[in-house]
Amino acid sequence: MADDEQQGELERRLTTRDATLLTIGSIVGTGIFLTTSDMARQLPHAGWILVVWLAGGLLSLAGALTYGELGALFPRAGGIYHYLKEAYGPLPGFLYGWTGFLVIMSGGNAAIAVGSGTYLGAFVPFFAVDHVLVALPVGAWTWTLNGAQVAAVAAVIGLTAINARGLVAGAGAQNALTWIKAAAIGFLVLAGFLLPARVDPEWTAPLAGGAGSLLGLLGVAAVSALWTYDGWYGATFSAGEMRDPGRSLPRGLVYGTLAVTLLYLAVNVVYARALSPAEMAASARIGEDAAAALAGAFAARWVAAAILFSTLGCLASTILYSSRLYAPMAADGVFFRFVARIDPVHRVPVRSLWLQAAWTVLLTVSGTFEQLYTYVVFAALLFHVATAGALFVLRRKLPDARRPYRVWGYPWTPLAFIAASLLLIGNTLVARPVESVAGLALVATGLPAYFLWRRRGRPVRTRPRG
Repeated sequence: MADDEQQGELERRLTTRDATLLTIGSIVGTGIFLTTSDMARQLPHAGWILVVWLAGGLLSLAGALTYGELGALFPRAGGIYHYLKEAYGPLPGFLYGWTGFLVIMSGGNAAIAVGSGTYLGAFVPFFAVDHVLVALPVGAWTWTLNGAQVAAVAAVIGLTAINARGLVAGAGAQNALTWIKAAAIGFLVLAGFLLPARVDPEWTAPLAGGAGSLLGLLGVAAVSALWTYDGWYGATFSAGEMRDPGRSLPRGLVYGTLAVTLLYLAVNVVYARALSPAEMAASARIGEDAAAALAGAFAARWVAAAILFSTLGCLASTILYSSRLYAPMAADGVFFRFVARIDPVHRVPVRSLWLQAAWTVLLTVSGTFEQLYTYVVFAALLFHVATAGALFVLRRKLPDARRPYRVWGYPWTPLAFIAASLLLIGNTLVARPVESVAGLALVATGLPAYFLWRRRGRPVRTRPRG
């Protein structure tokens, strides 16, 4: 099969440590430095904010445990694409990959890259968001290019070039950036615990409004937490490059998600010792404000630098894993055929990397990625529900298949993840009905593309040509 040939041509070098760092790097971006402010507006109480962060971590862990079994069953580059294809047929897998290329992966990379550019602008004014380099009127609309977008494009191209040099270079860059940001955030946590508290948090004070009101507020706040944990599944896309995916992938997903959960809880304890709930709610950048409140302006600059490395590390991780999605599709004859080829020297999908980079850069400079990404939030949640549901389908469809890892707590663990995702789907549909329908329309654009590729193509051989 084309899939099997492709796996043989990718270098299997990633270990459990690499998978763990990839998971951490894929999750931790800018969210932890911003999201608690949104929660505090819904839950003006430090103790309940911690409960939401813990619940978000446990639900993400349920997803990681679920995807771990799927990844061990199908240890191929491409992750979710394969799980959906094997469970439901080629069309659902293609629609995920199509939407991933169009917006989910590329749009996410553009958002992370612009975030890194924005924080770089705090140190180098040329790269500031308000430093407009070009302003061109296009009808009633004006296209602008600012310094943060230039920095974002440079980051995308630079990290893609590193990944194109091979798995050792790509994984090495993302591992190094993950260690740097973990050390920077760890220093913030350590200082936050050692310095005298500015605020004495009330961890157990009740909220007014009764149980019904509390559940509603917790649900709204949980949306913010779960999106900050997003990315926990990233390592599944690189399973085809792991030495022992049956062990390394599940462990990397679980260890990485647990580590991030503990880190997020510790950071939020620091926030609670630095700022009152009202101050948290009023803060635009809670990470920097908490550091300034505890240790002054220098500490705030330290946090800004930590955020810069955090976003670069997250971008390095997402470029590495998301580029693995498209070559298997091309090998199956349902994507651009030239993308199927694995580089004969570096043994990585170089063409996939550069195609992804080109589209990401276009989204970045067009300024449309934020709106497009809002559209696909609903669709992305639907894909997660379908993927977790694939576990049940495949257990029935392939009862005798070798499963090096079986999800702990089956069936309750995957059911809990599905239930939480369905709650998020309902909340998104109510809060953003227009964007949700628009997101489904974006997914539907893949239908004509799929049938066109199916008519024209066959599965292709991916053996490199010398």
